[in-house]
Amino acid sequence: MSVTTIEVISFGYLHGAPPEATVTVDLRRHFRDPHADPGLRHLTAHDLPVRRAVLTTPGVREAIAAVASVVEAFDAGPSPAPLTVAVGCAGGRHRAATVAQVLADRLRKAVGPVDLIHRDLGKPVVERPATGDTVAPAGA
Repeated sequence: MSVTTIEVISFGYLHGAPPEATVTVDLRRHFRDPHADPGLRHLTAHDLPVRRAVLTTPGVREAIAAVASVVEAFDAGPSPAPLTVAVGCAGGRHRAATVAQVLADRLRKAVGPVDLIHRDLGKPVVERPATGDTVAPAGA
């Protein structure tokens, strides 16, 4: 039996609350932030240098594989139900969007159709210190 639908949503914690999800992955504190590099700050996961920076971070590929295993376990369960995976980082433009894209591609190969949504990828860069993901945007 398989889940009815699988949805992967990337988002940025600095743009609002995480979306409701079955599984939420918070990348903020464990993986380096491309925002810290001024050359990558205004790019997104659509840009190869950002994807390369994220995917060469130690542990990221293993984290993607682990989340994919969790989704596959849910998919193997006896009761079909929608499954949403929310992948978050500070701004939603670099780490979360890259990981969500790779995760969605991997899941498509393993279990079938996956809807991918980048909630905050197109939003402006949140100006914040190069270190520390916990600064709220101005006016928040």
